[in-house]
Amino acid sequence: MRTFILSLLLLTTVLSYAQNTGTIVGKLTDKEYNNEPLAFANVLIKGTTKGTTSDFDGLYELANVDPGNYTLVFSFVGYQTIEIPVTVVAGKVTEVNVPMSASAASLDEVVITTTNKRESVTALLLEQKKAVSIKQSIGAEELSAKGVGDAAAAVAQISGISKQQGDSNVYVRGLGDRYQNTTLNGLSLPSNDVNKKNINLDLFSSDIIENVSVSKAYTPSFYGDFSAGNVNIDSKEYTGNGYFAVNLGSGVNSNAAGQNFVRSEGPSIFGFYNRYDNNPFAVVLSHGVDPQESEATAPINLNGSIEGGYSFSFDSDTRLSFFATASFTSGYEFLEGPAIDFTNDVKVRFNNVEEYSYSTNTTAMGNITFKLDNNNKFKFNSLFINSGRDAVGYYGTQGLGFNRDGFSNNGDGGYYQMNVQFNQDMIFVNQLTGSHKSNDEKLEIDWGFGFNKVFSDEPDRKRISLEDYQFALDNDPNTNPIFYDNIAFDNQRFFQSIEDDEINSFLNLKYNLSDNIKFNFGYNGKTKERRFNNWRYGYIIADKLANPVTDVNNLDDFFNVSNINIPEGEGLWDLFIARNPQEINFGLLNRPQLYENNYTGNLDIHAGFATAELNFGKWLFVPGIRLESFSQSIIYDVINPVPTDPGFRDAYENILLPSMNIKYAINDDQNIRFSFSNTVSFPEFKEVANFVYEGVTQRIGGNPDLLGKPDGTGVSFSDIYNYDLKYEWFPSPSELIAVAAFAKVINDPVNRVVATDATGNQRFFRTGEKAEVFGVEVELRKNILLNEDEEPLLSFGANAAYTHTEQDLKSVSSTDGFTFGTSFGDKTTDELQGASPVIVNADINYSPKFGNYQPQATATFSYFSDRIFALGSGDLGNMVEKGVPTLNLIIKNKFGKNFEANLSITNILDPDISLIRENTNVEDNSTLLGEFVKDGDVTLREFNRGINLGLTLKYNF
Repeated sequence: MRTFILSLLLLTTVLSYAQNTGTIVGKLTDKEYNNEPLAFANVLIKGTTKGTTSDFDGLYELANVDPGNYTLVFSFVGYQTIEIPVTVVAGKVTEVNVPMSASAASLDEVVITTTNKRESVTALLLEQKKAVSIKQSIGAEELSAKGVGDAAAAVAQISGISKQQGDSNVYVRGLGDRYQNTTLNGLSLPSNDVNKKNINLDLFSSDIIENVSVSKAYTPSFYGDFSAGNVNIDSKEYTGNGYFAVNLGSGVNSNAAGQNFVRSEGPSIFGFYNRYDNNPFAVVLSHGVDPQESEATAPINLNGSIEGGYSFSFDSDTRLSFFATASFTSGYEFLEGPAIDFTNDVKVRFNNVEEYSYSTNTTAMGNITFKLDNNNKFKFNSLFINSGRDAVGYYGTQGLGFNRDGFSNNGDGGYYQMNVQFNQDMIFVNQLTGSHKSNDEKLEIDWGFGFNKVFSDEPDRKRISLEDYQFALDNDPNTNPIFYDNIAFDNQRFFQSIEDDEINSFLNLKYNLSDNIKFNFGYNGKTKERRFNNWRYGYIIADKLANPVTDVNNLDDFFNVSNINIPEGEGLWDLFIARNPQEINFGLLNRPQLYENNYTGNLDIHAGFATAELNFGKWLFVPGIRLESFSQSIIYDVINPVPTDPGFRDAYENILLPSMNIKYAINDDQNIRFSFSNTVSFPEFKEVANFVYEGVTQRIGGNPDLLGKPDGTGVSFSDIYNYDLKYEWFPSPSELIAVAAFAKVINDPVNRVVATDATGNQRFFRTGEKAEVFGVEVELRKNILLNEDEEPLLSFGANAAYTHTEQDLKSVSSTDGFTFGTSFGDKTTDELQGASPVIVNADINYSPKFGNYQPQATATFSYFSDRIFALGSGDLGNMVEKGVPTLNLIIKNKFGKNFEANLSITNILDPDISLIRENTNVEDNSTLLGEFVKDGDVTLREFNRGINLGLTLKYNF
């Protein structure tokens, strides 16, 4: 059967649809019968043969209309004929709603609006209905109504997708980051995070988004590294008259209110760090470890944006358009709760953690669109994003912290850590795209070229460890904490730098043989390089007992450079480095290092694809084939390498990927869709790089074996088979009812696994031969009440998904030629990491009108059930993220055409955010864990994010 399908697909090729035409939609009502819908009325473009009739709901649509000025003719037996001039704009929907009567309707009753084709709810549902594959979108109109502030929150409104409040990770059908792709305007985007394959979607503020779409069914124009879906962000552009808008807002977090915030010493309040040009060794010697007081007198969240556009028309067909926007947001959070490091027993326990975090996001985007004529269009888009997060964490603030390797003889030892950490991600995206078509519209060409640059840095993380912290709380000057220094890096300064360069491009050639047969040939590819370095300096305390910590809030007095142990024997501390590539000896003191660990990763993907769109009445067949060349390599130099590890891995594969999308149109409003595809999953750089990132209570490292064994054998990618079946019904232009079933088979899946050894490192392994995924999705968008203009007054939307995953588990051993090994004891199957069995999203919207005052209230709810964070090895259970419900309320108040005052209340339920370790066999009355154990499950981390209250004012000039 597979040979037959491949043979069929090799003979056919498909459409990549270029949106160079416009659409006219609207509703006809009967004034003689209380404005009831008028069915079977005629709608004709004057002077042409293009026309249609209204349906039972009075709705009509004229699709694929060339841009230009037209006259619409509306007629019905016994009623007056009405002619209305209208302008059609490429890529947009022009809505013309007409009341008809026995006498001519007054033209001032005709409603004509033009909306971005990929922005309004109605237009996107229309696009979804006509699409050749399974896709769901959310546009700027709906983002605004729901108070969605970024792309991550936007996709979380789509069925089968979950996102935790305050967390950037997005899960599609229970599958996480490694099974997704992210694009901007069809061109690939880089990752901004060493721990992720995809860019954080919450970096894309709603100010730059026209719409966000998620394609869950594969077509060959997507990269083959596809299973859960492709998330595409279409950036805003502007083609109308000039405008300028200003947006200002502020808010507060219920946890942060009243707290005295502290921040890292170094970053600016706008999220920029200005010491990258200085050697880390010089930074350590010239700057202390203590955090500083926040510049803000109160922890008030701020946001603001400006945007504007202007267009120049040279003639009826030629137009030059400009659009630009810039925004800044900041937010304070105070997180409090326990944190525990549990491997095969308790390694570290902090009964109470207090973390003060300050986050910023600066975004600027500009684009230039040049429409040469109706057949040729060019667009340049440039995007800059700077994201910063400054977090100061105090671990063990109540003096009850425990470290199993502690030396103090005073009870638990009062183990305590201060972690001062700033992370900055700076992203530059530049894209040039074009679309062209022949005069007879037989041939269309779309192309795009992009260059991405990413700087992701963690400069000068300070981590200081103390014992006997309880003595800092007893108000007795004769008892004081002491430094904890089991190893040199218990007190440390850490620097990390990541730099990515990516070039990507695509070319699509579409040939319309006839109205029923269309072909598409294309290419897309990318080449990417990542360069990673880190530096780490550990403080060796000369005599910790002779130098107690008399003031835990003034550690700079001790770590001042005047106290460095130079000459030897005359200082209080030494700076230790674990390795220096230019030196033979291990463990050097008081000198700079080139780096501690580094790696360089390269990825090259080039592919050609061919598809066909075969239309047979109600049936649409879209077979396709993709031939993709994949090459990935990584070269690394790390401390403490495994002796058998050569320090590099590489893989090269040529992969043939068939697909088939089928749509059966039951009628104009109902479709049945089926999709089959063969895709793959390639390892991420962070999964294969042999480097371990050490958090306070967790350590995550890569495994080069994912690209194959050191001897060159083994598996380098996961082979995936995808099946989808969907029914969708569009009762009206803004309503939808849909039910879908899906299944996936993932061969050689990859999971994160917690080691059972003393380190407790989490690494990535191919944990079995096969994983199976199947589930169902349902979606509903319904208008409950309509106003007198037949617009939604009260509307409701909901979607839910159930996903079942199961994978077989196998042991991985170094005796079989692998660098790292793991086993799962008696456990032979488990769920797939990152999969939530249940996902629910719902919203309700109320939009009344009182003259020029147009308020809008939207409540949104989402929930995902428990999901595995990391598989447990040996006889220990998994690390599990507990399910989280989220409830938000947005109230928008629009006064006339220019002014808005909007109120938001988010995370109203303020649920517990919990990470647990299952089946630890620890008793509930454990003297070490006590309240943090329940039925053998240990709480590893728990906190609440607080309720956010915000007010935003917007004025449009």
